[in-house]
Amino acid sequence: MPDGIRWVGLDVHAHESTVAVFDQATGEVSTKRVIGRPHELLPLLRAVPRPARVVYEAGPTGYGLARRARAEGIEIVVCAPNRTDRPPSDRLKTDKRDAIRLARALVAGQLAIVTVPSIEREQLRDLVRCREDIRADLMRARHRLGKFLLRREIYYEGPGEPWSLKHRAWLVSLRFADRASQLTIADYLHSHDVLISRRDRVEAELATLAAESRCAATVARLRCLRGIDTLSALGLCAEIGEWERFDHPDQLAAYVGIVPSEHTSGERRRQGSITKAGSTHARRLLIEASYHYRRQPGVGLKLERRQRDQPPEIINIAWRAQRRLNARWRQLKDARHKPNGVVAVAIARELACYCWEIATCTTHPERIPPASVPASDPLTQASSVPQKPKSTTRRISASL
Repeated sequence: MPDGIRWVGLDVHAHESTVAVFDQATGEVSTKRVIGRPHELLPLLRAVPRPARVVYEAGPTGYGLARRARAEGIEIVVCAPNRTDRPPSDRLKTDKRDAIRLARALVAGQLAIVTVPSIEREQLRDLVRCREDIRADLMRARHRLGKFLLRREIYYEGPGEPWSLKHRAWLVSLRFADRASQLTIADYLHSHDVLISRRDRVEAELATLAAESRCAATVARLRCLRGIDTLSALGLCAEIGEWERFDHPDQLAAYVGIVPSEHTSGERRRQGSITKAGSTHARRLLIEASYHYRRQPGVGLKLERRQRDQPPEIINIAWRAQRRLNARWRQLKDARHKPNGVVAVAIARELACYCWEIATCTTHPERIPPASVPASDPLTQASSVPQKPKSTTRRISASL
C-alpha cells in the first residue's frame, strides 16, 4: 500500500507541459518538463503510484486530456483558471511554480473545480458560441458603416428604424463623388450582408439541433418563459449543462455571475457590482430576457404557441414568474427609481432561479387540464389546474 496520496499539478500547454508531484507521505515535490501534446502526458500519469489525484487548469487545450485520463481510471479534475491565490509580493511566474502551486492548492481544497462537459454538449456549445461571435461581428460591421457615414455628415432621417429594409435600400442608393468612398461603402455593405447570411444559416441549424439534442425537453420547457425562445433556451442549456447539479437556484445565479460581490469585515458589510463569474453568454441571455418583464403580465400569440403541449406545472411556473418579475421591476423602477440596467440585472438574477425551477421540475403526465378549458386559452388553463406547492425558489433581494 502506498504511504500517502500523490497530488499532481499540471501546467498544460499546446507543445510542452510541466508536471509537479507532491508526495503527501514524504512531503517531497518533484517536477518534470514534458515536450509534446497534452495527450502525451498519459504515460507519465500512468507511472505515478496510486492513489493519485491530478489537476490542471481549463484553457485552450480543452478537456481532451481529462477525458482520456478518466477513461483509463486516472482521478483527474479541471479547475477554473486564475482562481489560485498568489501573494502580492510573488513576482516570479514560471510553469514549474504554477504546477507546484496547483498541486498544493489541490491538497488544501482551494481550487474551483469545473464540470467537464460531454462531447455532445461541448460540440453544441461551440456552435452556440459561433453564433454569438457572428452577432458581435455584425454589430461591429454596422458600427463601422454608421461611423463612416457620420464622418461624411450623412444622416438617415427615416422612414423606418435603422437597419430595416427601408434603411438598407437607402444605404444602397447612396452615391459619392469620389471612387474611394464608393468602394468603401460597397465593401462595408458586402461584409454586412455576408454576416447576415451566416447568422441566418447558423440559427437555422441551431433550431434543427434543438429538436434533436438531449436537452430538447428542457429547451421546450424554458420556451414557456416570456423572453426566452429557442436560441436563448438552447444557449442556456449549452452553457449551463446539467441543471440538476445545482442543489439550489442561488448556486445557479452565482455560477453565471449575476450575484453581487461582497466585502465584509467586522460589523461592516458592503455589497458591490455583480461578480461576472462564469459564462458571459449565459449572463447576457438572462439580462436581455429580463427586459421583457417590463410589460404587464400576459400571454400573447407567440408565447401561447410555445406553451402548447407543455405540462400544466411548467405553465404555472412561467405565469408565476411573469407576475413576480413584473411586480419586482415596477417596485425597483417606479418606487426606488433604479436605473434600467441595475433593475435588469436584479430581474435576471430571479429569472435564473425560475429557469432552474422549470428545468428541474418533476411533472405529472397524468394531470391534464379539465376538458371544459379551451386549449387556446393558456391563462384560464394555467389557473384551472391544481397549483403546485410553493416553489423552492427563494426571493433574492436585489443588492442595489
